[in-house]
Amino acid sequence: MTNRTDVHHEWIDSNSALQSFVSYALGHDRYFLDTEFHREKTYFPQLALVQIAVGDRIGLIDPLSVDTSMMRPLLEGPGLCILHAAQQDLDVLAQSCGFIPHRILDTQLCAGFVGYTQPSLASLLQSYLKITVPKGDRLTDWLRRPLTNDQLTYAASDVAYLEQLSQLIFDELEKLGRMQWAVDACEELRTRPTGPNAPHDAWLRVKDVRTLKGRSRWVARHVAQWREERAMDLDLPPRHVLSDIAVLGIAQKAPRTAEDLLQTRGVDNRHATGHQGKALLEAIQAGVREAQTGDLHFPSSDTEDVDKSLRPAVTLVSAWVTELARQSSLDAGLLGTRKDILDLLGGSANARLGQGWRADIVGRDIEDLVAGRKALTFSVKNGTNGLKLIDVPNE
Repeated sequence: MTNRTDVHHEWIDSNSALQSFVSYALGHDRYFLDTEFHREKTYFPQLALVQIAVGDRIGLIDPLSVDTSMMRPLLEGPGLCILHAAQQDLDVLAQSCGFIPHRILDTQLCAGFVGYTQPSLASLLQSYLKITVPKGDRLTDWLRRPLTNDQLTYAASDVAYLEQLSQLIFDELEKLGRMQWAVDACEELRTRPTGPNAPHDAWLRVKDVRTLKGRSRWVARHVAQWREERAMDLDLPPRHVLSDIAVLGIAQKAPRTAEDLLQTRGVDNRHATGHQGKALLEAIQAGVREAQTGDLHFPSSDTEDVDKSLRPAVTLVSAWVTELARQSSLDAGLLGTRKDILDLLGGSANARLGQGWRADIVGRDIEDLVAGRKALTFSVKNGTNGLKLIDVPNE
């Protein structure tokens, strides 16, 4: 076991240093990136650090001191950006900087094609390189300055070994003939929509909102939308603007005056008076008016979009996909989720199982299965139980 704590890095806190580093990075065909950020006290994520390893350098870029737009030529250039567990990094970069890498490969996602299930970077480094990286404090305040040497070393270690690690994973993917699958899956991740949720759907994220009925649902929808938009304006978490308990209480009572509002649990003077109180009361009344148009229903469950005759097949197909993933050393979540199966059975034109490598591996077989051209059998072979897909003879 190797314990690596000697990662060399350079602190970049001036535009001139960043420009020099970006110029150096542009001379390479790939670079390795990670970010540190906070979002506990804000609505939008606060970018606190950008780590980039390229060539023989590791730059720790301080977004509090530099113009992050200077990274755009690198991220939007032709170079391949390699990350681990990239989804949050992409979201943070999109919202904080306004741009994301033009090409990516995600080592966590790629590892799913060789049998790992959402592995941590530490577990992959230990498995492939026998390296134990320094443990970081999950409560580290990355916005504090100056950062300690231990914090800087930990941050640098997130990118220091990605080159070695990724090459081993890519070599394995090439041997298995799965590299293009991984490339396609990473591009699917890169182009996935990012950013805030739609304010009009915010009511669905209120705790215990499903206990509400009738008019209360409409009021909750309008109040939650007001809260979400207010949170965006103030850059605060929605619950710091108005608690979930207050949203539920307001929805149930539909108060008409500031005095009525103050009788609701979780509501105080800052919610009930002035411009904010007026806006909140207007949101309540908008919900009351809309309630007169009819009932507000929660989104239908996925199974409601599938023909009743096919619903029993969902559980069976899910079990088979899981078994096929196990036999193929694939992360089952990559191969096909329950929603993917429902989309395919429901005839969605955008069903992931009906396109690309997923269709080749499993999608077309599912279509044959529900059409009666194939069947599933349960077999015991060499002491191992498993589901097997077989052809159905023509009658």
